[in-house]
Amino acid sequence: MKLLAIETATDACSVALSLDGEIHEDFRHAPRMHTQLLLPIAEGLLGQFGLRPTDLDGLAFGRGPGAFTGVRIATAVIQGLAYALELPVAPVSTLAALAQGLYRERGWQQVACAMDARMDEVYWGAYRLNEDGLMTLVGEECVCPAAATPMLEGVGWHGGGSGWAVYTEALAARHPSVGQSQGETWPHARDVASLAIAALQRGEGVSVSEALPVYLRDQVVHKPAG
Repeated sequence: MKLLAIETATDACSVALSLDGEIHEDFRHAPRMHTQLLLPIAEGLLGQFGLRPTDLDGLAFGRGPGAFTGVRIATAVIQGLAYALELPVAPVSTLAALAQGLYRERGWQQVACAMDARMDEVYWGAYRLNEDGLMTLVGEECVCPAAATPMLEGVGWHGGGSGWAVYTEALAARHPSVGQSQGETWPHARDVASLAIAALQRGEGVSVSEALPVYLRDQVVHKPAG
């Protein structure tokens, strides 16, 4: 399978290309540069391996939650490619990709992800490693104050995401079972790709009309009239 994955829900912009399970990534920390960088990075990565978009078998993107503009950029690019190429799409939670990356980098098998959502809130999701080496959601993702995040069951948890740097005291008080935390970490397209490949192999790919963003804080996007 040849799959192209993108992740732009945070200040990081990354594109990954999976070629029969071997993943290659171009990752850049580039706030407010996603629009200018994304397509040139994707074109360069494909060209590096002598591929064209028509050679792809599937697409994937970080569907949020995260920065509204960043999530919309990834969604729009993937929708455009999926429509033009008639390819299946795997939308992947940005929080899940963050957890997968911390397992890949640090070997953490239980990760409580908290990304700064501004407005004194965090995007929250707890993930646990399954037998296939993939991080799976425990409970539900949500957006809420750090002091009101869902309680974690059991021990052996680690914290990941910018929320742990911004709301350190509130999260530590709420979750005393969490050991080490890593606040300066970003979701990667290579981890979006890993989760997407498994989803596509399970037959969970969606059409372009179903490749939609997940903001969690929808009321900010859809302001009431008047």
